[in-house]
Amino acid sequence: MEPILLLIAAGAVFGWWNAARAAAERATEVGRNACSAAGVLWLDQSVHAAGVRLRRREDGRLGLERSFRFDYSYDGAERHTGRLVLHGDRLVSFVGPARPDNTAEFRTLH
Repeated sequence: MEPILLLIAAGAVFGWWNAARAAAERATEVGRNACSAAGVLWLDQSVHAAGVRLRRREDGRLGLERSFRFDYSYDGAERHTGRLVLHGDRLVSFVGPARPDNTAEFRTLH
């Protein structure tokens, strides 16, 4: 019975790790695209996990909501921090670089 429990535990750990990796890849894509669209430098070429919590989806099921941060610069000298939140692979919140022609936050990412 013990080997079965170990296999179940290993499967759960692998599933958690795989979902976290997929979310980080999606967050990287969103951050990079936002910086490119705004014409700013995307610093460090990565995102950093900032948190995870259990959240109810629109269909009533529970799912994980993961938050990430990334750094960008308008001029290469000053560093700014952007933040984004994914629920599964869906973007639910974004704060990041402003468009060159507008001081409002850039929000259109799809």
